[in-house]
Amino acid sequence: MAGTDVGIDLGTASILVYIKGKGVVLKEPSVVAFDRDTSKIKAIGEEARLMLGRTPGNIVAVRPLRQGVISDYTVTEKMLKFFIQKAVGKKTFRKPKIAVCVPSGVTEVERKAVEDATYQAGAREVYIIEEPIAAAIGAGIDIARPCGNMIVDIGGGTTDIAVISLSGTVVSTSVKIAGDDFDEAIVRYMRKKHNLLIGERTAEDIKIKVGSCYPQAEVTSIDVRGRNLVTGLPKTVTVTSEETEEALRESTAQIVEAVHSVLERTPPELTADIADRGIVLTGGGALLRGLEELLESKTGINTITAEDPMKCVAIGTGKYVEALSGNYHDVDSKNM
Repeated sequence: MAGTDVGIDLGTASILVYIKGKGVVLKEPSVVAFDRDTSKIKAIGEEARLMLGRTPGNIVAVRPLRQGVISDYTVTEKMLKFFIQKAVGKKTFRKPKIAVCVPSGVTEVERKAVEDATYQAGAREVYIIEEPIAAAIGAGIDIARPCGNMIVDIGGGTTDIAVISLSGTVVSTSVKIAGDDFDEAIVRYMRKKHNLLIGERTAEDIKIKVGSCYPQAEVTSIDVRGRNLVTGLPKTVTVTSEETEEALRESTAQIVEAVHSVLERTPPELTADIADRGIVLTGGGALLRGLEELLESKTGINTITAEDPMKCVAIGTGKYVEALSGNYHDVDSKNM
């Protein structure tokens, strides 16, 4: 029986698993809840996410990946094993070939940690692919051609920006500002402006429902519950999309700045290609309202969001494994 080809988007916020012939079969938050006293894992994925900020003293819900990098090795390994088994099923006789993507700025040590954790989790062969390349393949861009494509992949912990041509990265940068930082910015803003203390999950809700980083034609609002810092009692506040724009201004400006710096370092021929073809946004952070308009207004380059941006990296990683026998092989050797 042939082994299965698996592509994994090992993200700070969620893990997506792509299986050859089936597409993305699993998408779960990368959160693990374990008992401090016994070190036993209580829950993984969505079930553990619901426990964030709501656990008794002996149970902790943690995110073993921080800013796209493994911060807790053993927990990551157990989480990977759990997701791989859940996606592939326990019946396979051969271990799967797995491609995992990492942010473009990771060090050799961090890359090795991902590789080891994947082998430990039950892989036969492991391929490491850089996130922007995976995102580009997943967005349906033909990366093998000699023309420049710019990808801005905004995940949970990192934003990867790269110019890709001939299956390789020409210029890239990885900034540690992404979806999680948007949430934190909202938490800080609520504390400063409304004296209201809210949790990460509530902040994420605000971001998803009314979050915006560019003035919108229609102002939307949402009621938010939290703890009043003055009285210490629960309180409800109405937050508008205009306020989220103010809250997120600093974080989004840093992403624009990073895009700018990559454009400055791009060879002129490729810059001309990008001006023609536009900038492609991928990753969950690309769903933030107004991001396209913001980048367009600051760079003057047409910006589009890929179809189903959250799954781009996982799909690209999976397709990469499938194509390894073909012409993507040179990418591999070059990036290792």
